[in-house]
Amino acid sequence: MKAKPFVKWVGGKAQLLLELEKRLPQDILEKKIIPRYIEPFVGGGAMFFYLITKYKLEESFLLDNNPDLVITYDVIKNHHQKLIKKLGEIEDDHLKRSEEERKENFYKIREAYNQQLHNFNFNLYDTKWIDRAVYFIFLNKTCFNGLYRQNSKGEFNVPFGRYKNPKICDENNLKLVNKALKDTELICGDFTESASYINNNSLVYMDPPYRPLNGTSYFTNYSKDGFDDEDQNKLANFFKEMDKRGANLILSNSDPKNQDEQDHFFDDLYADYNLERVLAKRNINRDAKKRGFINELIVRNYF
Repeated sequence: MKAKPFVKWVGGKAQLLLELEKRLPQDILEKKIIPRYIEPFVGGGAMFFYLITKYKLEESFLLDNNPDLVITYDVIKNHHQKLIKKLGEIEDDHLKRSEEERKENFYKIREAYNQQLHNFNFNLYDTKWIDRAVYFIFLNKTCFNGLYRQNSKGEFNVPFGRYKNPKICDENNLKLVNKALKDTELICGDFTESASYINNNSLVYMDPPYRPLNGTSYFTNYSKDGFDDEDQNKLANFFKEMDKRGANLILSNSDPKNQDEQDHFFDDLYADYNLERVLAKRNINRDAKKRGFINELIVRNYF
């Protein structure tokens, strides 16, 4: 069995993995070795978990600016057995309830999770991290569509999702994720902090919150700060700076031309690089009739 993302994450890369792999640098495809791998927006980690099962990652650095996500990675890396025990208990308690009781339990746990923010130390590891990671995974597996969305106060505000038998504690996968993370460095921070780890021996995969295609898209709501066009421009400048270091860079994003053929936003931003459009299936639209295959962008600084 192979490790896979332990959370559902909007914009996850399962649909694009093969397309991304085909576009890895030729020497990596031939040698099956990645000297230094860096993800400035790890999210669910689909690309990382895919690569680590097929390639030797001599060094790996995973970053995200969502502190709850990063501490959950940390807990799985350092105390996965305790996490599994507590997740199993919360799953058993939740699944034995009626649907109405499950809904009540969800909002009770969501409230407790948000209340923790008032005195939670994200910088000092202690047993509270395990409890928060349990809540984080529970809410992810039982909320509507597995969304992660925060209000302006940084509180999780996704409503209850109606699932018949949600897999809250995936013990086998959590053990595999623990092994995958064994020699990986985890960093909570803005994507610019990854610059400290990027050199000319690096493969960097950038998967930022996607630019919304329309008013019903949820691509940018990972944090209370969001990720707007100014951030996309900042990322493009970062891409250019890391290109100067000689690193191999891959970036994915939504294709605005799905909605407006005249929208050249990314074509202009990455005009100096190798920009391709590939088909991917997306299910993030609130209107089920509008879900399906759309183009997504893959940008590289090499051919």
